[in-house]
Amino acid sequence: MAHSNSARKRVRQNVTSAARNKPLRTRAAHTVRDAREAIAAGDADAAERLRAAQVALDRAARHHIIHPNAAARRKSRLARALKQAATGS
Repeated sequence: MAHSNSARKRVRQNVTSAARNKPLRTRAAHTVRDAREAIAAGDADAAERLRAAQVALDRAARHHIIHPNAAARRKSRLARALKQAATGS
């Protein structure tokens, strides 16, 4: 348990920011999962799901919920997976 006033305030701030960030983090994770599943299944709408995942990742990075490089890395890996699935290799 926090003892100083500043530590108690920091705990309150952490709870507030976690509650504010959770929907964006969850949306990004779900759209990435949906895109991966669509790519693996060879769905026709895999490109649309990839685009939705890219938007969600960019939004999370813009709000500093995930690191911009992490968003770029995930987008790149998804795009590469879609391209490999399209070429059949």
